[in-house]
Amino acid sequence: MADAVATQTIQDGGATAIFRFTNVSDGTGESAVTKIDVSGLNANPVTGASCTSVVIQKIYYSTIGMGVKIFFDASTDVLAWQLNADWSDTMDFTDFTGIPDTLASGTTGDIQFTTVGHSSGDVYNIVMQVMKRY
Repeated sequence: MADAVATQTIQDGGATAIFRFTNVSDGTGESAVTKIDVSGLNANPVTGASCTSVVIQKIYYSTIGMGVKIFFDASTDVLAWQLNADWSDTMDFTDFTGIPDTLASGTTGDIQFTTVGHSSGDVYNIVMQVMKRY
């Protein structure tokens, strides 16, 4: 069996995209699971350019029993942020534009999640706002 996970696209506009992610764990957990695939995001409505990466602007989250590591996908994944277990908070990075993809070697521009300390019945709810880069 696998964790019960869901991804909901709330908005996918020209500059900003907003997603909601949920996980109810059966103890399996997630390891480097792509949550935002930039190749699947809407193109720039003016130029038609494809999205190549994102900048994390805001994270609203609640975790029960497990933490979540957020990575920028690359040949060696780059830790963007870690959400603590048994916590809820709003992380707002817009005062300084946000947390950009480091564009490390082999980058895909995608965002991945890995759960930490997961066990059966643990839960996360995450809403993430990102700025799209073309």
